[in-house]
Amino acid sequence: MSTGQAMGAAEALSPREATRAILVDVERTMESVLADERARWATEAPRGLALVDTVGALVAAGGKRLRPAFCVSGFLSAGGDPTDPRLPRLAAGLELLHVSALLHDDILDCADQRRGQPSAHVRHEATHRAAGWRGDPRRYGESVAILAGDLALVYADQVVDAARDAVLREWTMLRSEMMVGQFLDVTIAAEYDADPDRSRWVAVCKSGSYSIHRPLSIGAQLAGRSDLAGAFQTYGAALGEAFQLRDDLIDAFGDDAAVGKPTGLDFEQQKMTLLLALAIRRDARVRKLVLPNGGGPADGAAVDTDELRGLLISSGIRDEVEAHIDTLVAGAVAALDDTPLAEPWRRELTAMAHEVAYRDR
Repeated sequence: MSTGQAMGAAEALSPREATRAILVDVERTMESVLADERARWATEAPRGLALVDTVGALVAAGGKRLRPAFCVSGFLSAGGDPTDPRLPRLAAGLELLHVSALLHDDILDCADQRRGQPSAHVRHEATHRAAGWRGDPRRYGESVAILAGDLALVYADQVVDAARDAVLREWTMLRSEMMVGQFLDVTIAAEYDADPDRSRWVAVCKSGSYSIHRPLSIGAQLAGRSDLAGAFQTYGAALGEAFQLRDDLIDAFGDDAAVGKPTGLDFEQQKMTLLLALAIRRDARVRKLVLPNGGGPADGAAVDTDELRGLLISSGIRDEVEAHIDTLVAGAVAALDDTPLAEPWRRELTAMAHEVAYRDR
């Protein structure tokens, strides 16, 4: 098929179909990178395959592929050539960056499951223990998972090596925002700071920038459309906050089996999520339950999670957060109104906003 024929075929697809077609190439790109790495280390250092396969296992476990989808949508909605070979590589880089973050997050969050399977650090801890190796099994498992996360980050940079100028600047900002946002998340948890504005900033940085705004902008910049940056930033910031609030609600009220990982960890670990920060400001009973200076548990003591869930419902906070998510989604969609996007793509980005904000996992 000629380039012209391929472009014509892509134009005949709906935005969702066109995105899915390119996401197939994104999967192939990641599979190719991992296959090349396996072939290399099978010869040079076969023991190293365990590390490569730790990255590969999380890639193969699937996931929402949210960041690649927004990158591809940003590119195609900006009029980019669907046959551009750089696009699947950039989108694959975003997913590999996400894999890196997940491997590290599971250690930070003490999460023993990911995508319905034991987390990487848990699996490697079990391997150490079963083999009777020397040292601390938990330390070993966490060390391997940290290294696997670092390796996924190397792969992410490897597949975006063709990025230049504006695209590379977006990529660099995305990486630093993700890491600084994660640090601030950890710091707020340690300080137990109940300031919703700080928690909201982390949500916008970690979820809005990393998951939505930057992937969209990377796609648009690749297509040569820097004029869409402002609208995509507004869309991403609002939708990112909605994304994080939905995450908080899923952790508070979700089902482990449906979500594919343990829920309730935020409450058990006394993590200062945006949901909890809003609840503390809104309800004295919540403050009394969770804040040490309000009569709640001292550092390290357990919070009565069932009582906390009940308060979030009976006080109306859960409903208020749902209403706030509605407002955020409306704001994200409104940011697209004055853009020169074709109507099918405006509808598609509207649909993606609803899927992100109203998901159940």
